[in-house]
Amino acid sequence: MGAQWKQALREVNAQKKGKITGKLVREIMVAAKLGGPDPALNARLYAALESARKASVTRETIDRAIKKGSGQLDEKITFENVVYEGFAPHRVPVVVECLTDNRNRTAPEIRVLFKNGQLGQPGSTAFLFEHLGVVEASHPDMARDAETDAIESGADNVTQFTGEDVPEGHQGATFTCAITALDAASKGLVKAGWKTIASEMRYIAKNPADLPEAQRKEVLDFLNALDDHDDVHRVYAGLK
Repeated sequence: MGAQWKQALREVNAQKKGKITGKLVREIMVAAKLGGPDPALNARLYAALESARKASVTRETIDRAIKKGSGQLDEKITFENVVYEGFAPHRVPVVVECLTDNRNRTAPEIRVLFKNGQLGQPGSTAFLFEHLGVVEASHPDMARDAETDAIESGADNVTQFTGEDVPEGHQGATFTCAITALDAASKGLVKAGWKTIASEMRYIAKNPADLPEAQRKEVLDFLNALDDHDDVHRVYAGLK
């Protein structure tokens, strides 16, 4: 779900099926609430559904999450988005996004998780990141001009993207844009034949730290503990 530091931990996290399923379901509900129940018109929902299917979330669970998020059921979504800022060990800046139905429960639990780091006040680390719209996508035409599609869709920058989510014989690209342009950029790229892998707002570190292996492990352990919390939606770190 967009955190650069998590690449090395994907196999470990994949084993935590229950927690991952819960977070994916929550993302589906929030995406459906914000952009509607049709994934063809809601890039964030489309990307959430793709992630849920890859994680073997059942169709019944997915359908119920969409209906709940889009208001088709009597149950109401009460999630509140709360952002925490601070430092991991070795002064690595961190931004933590939570989706919670009880801020008074989440806040002290996050404070405990920061015992090996430093929990800061709002604004203490966010300035070390750029808050951008990000679209990761693949295209079946390896010769497709991604830069032209970026310009025409309203994205500001594009870089090549490789990974397990890019099918063999496809090119992958990461498009970044202003947050306010994310919806238009996502829809424009889909019209140009790009298949959305992720469409979301992210905190991208301006100067990510390159740590020795022992220190890096300390930071990764800290980040993984944060990510394991049920209310934590995304964790962003200034780490290469």
